[in-house]
Amino acid sequence: MGSSVFVDVLGLAAVGLVAGVVSTVVSLASVVSYPALLAFGLPPLAANVTNTVALLFTGLGAAAGSRPELAGQRTVVGRLGLAAALGGAAGAGLLLVTPARMFEMAAPWLVGGASLLLLLRPPRAGQASLGGESGLALRAAVFCVAVYTGYFGAAGGIIMFAVLAAALDRTPARVNAVKNLVGALANAVAAVWFALFGPVDWAAVGPLAAGFLLGGWVGPAIARRLPGDSLRLAAAICGLAVAVKLGVDAYRSG
Repeated sequence: MGSSVFVDVLGLAAVGLVAGVVSTVVSLASVVSYPALLAFGLPPLAANVTNTVALLFTGLGAAAGSRPELAGQRTVVGRLGLAAALGGAAGAGLLLVTPARMFEMAAPWLVGGASLLLLLRPPRAGQASLGGESGLALRAAVFCVAVYTGYFGAAGGIIMFAVLAAALDRTPARVNAVKNLVGALANAVAAVWFALFGPVDWAAVGPLAAGFLLGGWVGPAIARRLPGDSLRLAAAICGLAVAVKLGVDAYRSG
């Protein structure tokens, strides 16, 4: 293996590690990994689908690292996971047959709105909305967020976290664990579509996925040590910053 290839492999693995931690803690993996893939020379579409396929391993790592927070939540994960998988499939299918411009224009408002919801309306015990964890409204909301995740995906984890935090009467760390697993199911279905029909750079997937797997496993341990509502506030603040950046990029280019 040439030295430049070895450096690229190590670099992609390091990017995956950082992005995996960021994904499980504040739901912004692609803010780290997607620009890195562009910097490594991948075209935008190839970088997008390659990133989605590799992100599959963040979910696996997060599931392993979040076992304490996931205890007793199998029923809600299963119920919402089905809605997320269906939404992810629909979103990936849309991406393959339609231009992404509409979602690019809507993304800043979606991400910004979800972030404000987290920042201004922290969940309170006994005040869950969307009909609670067994409500049809919650499953419909998860489906819609998963469509967005499969189609465009920028900060989709923050939107999913905001939806779940509004409906589930749980601590932020336990909501985050559900978000990680439900979001991984949406991403997994989208990844299958892209693996079959998209321009995936498989040489980049391997080292990036290894980093994602480790980062996804480490991230929940960091999240559970954050005091009080700091997880929710960190996700909200990061989400607002991303919303501004997405808005500048989308509307300046338009």
